[in-house]
Amino acid sequence: MRSPVRLGAVDYLNARPLVYGLELRNDLFSVRFDVPSKCAALLHEGSIDVGMIPSIEYLRGHDSYRIVPGCAITSNRTVASVALFSTKPVFEITSIAADTSSRTSNALLRILCVEAFGIEPKFVAMPPRVDDMLTRCEAALLIGDPALFLDHAARGLLKIDLGEQWAALTGLPFVWAFWAGRQDALTADAVDALVAARDAGVAASDLVAAAYCGTGRAALGQAYLRENIQYGLNERQQEGLRRYYQLAEKHGIVEAMRPIAFY
Repeated sequence: MRSPVRLGAVDYLNARPLVYGLELRNDLFSVRFDVPSKCAALLHEGSIDVGMIPSIEYLRGHDSYRIVPGCAITSNRTVASVALFSTKPVFEITSIAADTSSRTSNALLRILCVEAFGIEPKFVAMPPRVDDMLTRCEAALLIGDPALFLDHAARGLLKIDLGEQWAALTGLPFVWAFWAGRQDALTADAVDALVAARDAGVAASDLVAAAYCGTGRAALGQAYLRENIQYGLNERQQEGLRRYYQLAEKHGIVEAMRPIAFY
């Protein structure tokens, strides 16, 4: 009998629809939750079989990696949960504290600094504690729940949404993360189960957000899952992913891009 697939999922609200009901499929999966950078590290070292990895990490991992078709965390424009927070206009920023949980967003911001903002700031890796980050640097890159739930207006901060900036630069969607693993990690039944979990989770997104956020933040979480995040990987989203990979290669963030391959 085949052992359950070791899944590494992201411990943010936006990932919850992709794991909806998987705790009931212990015949197929065992699931753990970590920040995105940790998911990638665990997959690369072989401690999990399939990870919800930052999209940039597909190019940094084994060349046998495959992506689960149609299961990704994407945005068409405003993403709300990946942003640069600053006390000054983006064109004046000279130093950025970059969330250590991030891989894809860190790379995207480096691309945007050159391609869209025309700045060359110093990047300092720091844990996602905005007060500490803004004490040391002029701006802070935050991802996931810390970015989504931060009341930036109350702190007098500007919020530069990276999803918006990418769409303005390219006119394309952005792919933040997806399920990926080595070619032999998933059976056809396991792939089907991950797609079915996505379908069920998207259909139940209001319930997912309410359970995750609690009463005080439920409305914000529900609107976010409905309006900002998409969970497919269609041709246009793949076009956005390829464009991101091309720019990452152009700016030396990865050694080389390679074709997008699916299970």
